[in-house]
Amino acid sequence: MRIIALAAASLLLAGGVGTAQAQDAAAGQRVFNQCRACHQVGETARNLVGPQLNGLFGREAGSVENYNYSQAFQGLDKTWDHENFAVYIQNPRQVTPGTKMVYAGLKNEQQIADLIAYLDQFNADGTTK
Repeated sequence: MRIIALAAASLLLAGGVGTAQAQDAAAGQRVFNQCRACHQVGETARNLVGPQLNGLFGREAGSVENYNYSQAFQGLDKTWDHENFAVYIQNPRQVTPGTKMVYAGLKNEQQIADLIAYLDQFNADGTTK
């Protein structure tokens, strides 16, 4: 019994139980509907109020061509990955003061995971992986 308890505790400490969330790109597409007024993805994506989000992960923040970024993003030294995007999308204005992004934030962790799965499908040219 003690071995089982130790194994369970090890899994919890390692993040294997209770913290891993299955990502659902289809659900993420529904979450992205909140973003569509300002952002686009896909082969015909263009910059709107916010930059297009093709190839977001692995891209340097503030680097989309022909998009006029706020001062807050112009000198930012950040490469987007799943982790920093998850933190950012919860409260963009707190994470990057001075951003033009007026979105209040996405608080639901499952929706964030699903949104990441959806956005992660798009290559820089808008084709899907």
